Amino acid sequence: MKEKLLLLHGALGSKNQFNSIKEKLGKYFDTYFLNFEGHGGEATSKKFSIELFTENVIDFLETRSIESINIFGYSMGGYVALNTALKIPQKIKKITTLGTKFKWDIESSEKEVKMLDPMKIEQKIPHYAEKLRQEHQPQDWKLVMDKTATMMIAMGKGAKLTNEDFKEIVQPVIIGIGNLDTMVSYEESELVSKLLPNSKLIKLEGVEHPVDKIPSDKLIEFIISN
Repeated sequence: MKEKLLLLHGALGSKNQFNSIKEKLGKYFDTYFLNFEGHGGEATSKKFSIELFTENVIDFLETRSIESINIFGYSMGGYVALNTALKIPQKIKKITTLGTKFKWDIESSEKEVKMLDPMKIEQKIPHYAEKLRQEHQPQDWKLVMDKTATMMIAMGKGAKLTNEDFKEIVQPVIIGIGNLDTMVSYEESELVSKLLPNSKLIKLEGVEHPVDKIPSDKLIEFIISN
């Protein structure tokens, strides 16, 4: 019997980020996917937060009567996965993260938010704006971006996992970081890996941050082999 695996998408993304690996990954796991609230065309009036997205995961598992599952979290999805392990440790078997940003302070959050300007993106990166529009329609992708920016500012001010929180996560955790990732540093990944009681840090050669730039076979190999 195959083990269960839940895949969690990153900020500004949706479960469609995993379309390219869904079929092949299904050969190894019973796979599950969800959109965080307010993403992938699903409306919400709530503010974005790690706590909200963690509640989404917990509700998802409870609705399907899933008692035990592994999680792969890309970028923000990895952060949510770790928070979920804190909330319902009895249901989470193992966590694998890739490109998850762990350093959140005023300076780092402001740096991230500077890149989340819808008007500049429309002007300078129109193809990315169109991609986001398609990702989140019929909802407004600009609202998704604004809510994400607000969440990041809040994380920089303290709405984040602490060092003590990481120390309490006892499940096996794989921290993956691409050597070409310009958004997440090896140092911040290494720091959290050392705080986690049962963790392994893996550097992926030739891997950038955007998940759609990672060859599907390489991504699948990373998920199933660690």
